[in-house]
Amino acid sequence: MGAAVEGLQHVYDAPGEVEIEIDGTTHRLTAFNGQAPGSLLVLFTDATSGVTTYAAGRSLSIDVPDPEGRILVDFNRASNLPCAYTDLATCPLPPAGNRLPVPVEAGEKTPTGPAHTARSVPGGK
Repeated sequence: MGAAVEGLQHVYDAPGEVEIEIDGTTHRLTAFNGQAPGSLLVLFTDATSGVTTYAAGRSLSIDVPDPEGRILVDFNRASNLPCAYTDLATCPLPPAGNRLPVPVEAGEKTPTGPAHTARSVPGGK
């Protein structure tokens, strides 16, 4: 995967995909291993990326699937990656397939204020 720092690559295990339906359309997002055993992490961009949310994308932690393999995808828990707050972070960029064509208004927005300056993000929107 690419990174918010040009020329850097991140390597992660992707145990599978998360399938979600938004407005009648099915989307499949590559999921990575989360922090807790069995949990997942999804990196994504959407139609708000670079507008009201951080251009490089956001992350979404997903709890361990239930016995039937179902999960709860709660975009209210979408959070900015560390690179939204500092130029010293080397955040991974979401895979190309994890770009939702619809706006996800929930979750963290772009940080604002004097400590946050705009910068270009490789592959960002």
